[in-house]
Amino acid sequence: MIKKIVDILKEHSFFQGLSPEDLEFIAGCGKNVVFKEKTVIAKPGDAADLFYLICRGRVALILEHHPYKPFIFQTLGENEILGLSWLIPPYRWTIAAQAIDTVLAIALDGGCIREKCEKDPDLGFKLMKHLASVMVSREEAARLHLLDIYGPKNR
Repeated sequence: MIKKIVDILKEHSFFQGLSPEDLEFIAGCGKNVVFKEKTVIAKPGDAADLFYLICRGRVALILEHHPYKPFIFQTLGENEILGLSWLIPPYRWTIAAQAIDTVLAIALDGGCIREKCEKDPDLGFKLMKHLASVMVSREEAARLHLLDIYGPKNR
């Protein structure tokens, strides 16, 4: 059975607490996308016009800092959000993202949703709280990763 985008949004934790009307609107800003294995989804500096709900597959978040070799610092999977910069100016990707395997996702138009948030500050506040929660959990994951690499046991 093929699910509608709005049904997927209803099930996704990122959108919990939003009204059915808000979910319908956000679904109207979305489309299904597929990224084949090894496809570069975003590079640092790219416009962050879209963000993605990963429905299937895995995406590597890659830090690139010349002259150092790029490295994967986090892997995202099913029911996670890819792309946090769509809501915060200057709306540019700060990391690289690449499909590890085939990724099925819903691409949500950040401009479309920002416009709705401007008109409906309640929705904007709810989405900002949800985004902040994702950012905090990613910061914690990055901190633990760094401790694993550079912590006292590795000295």
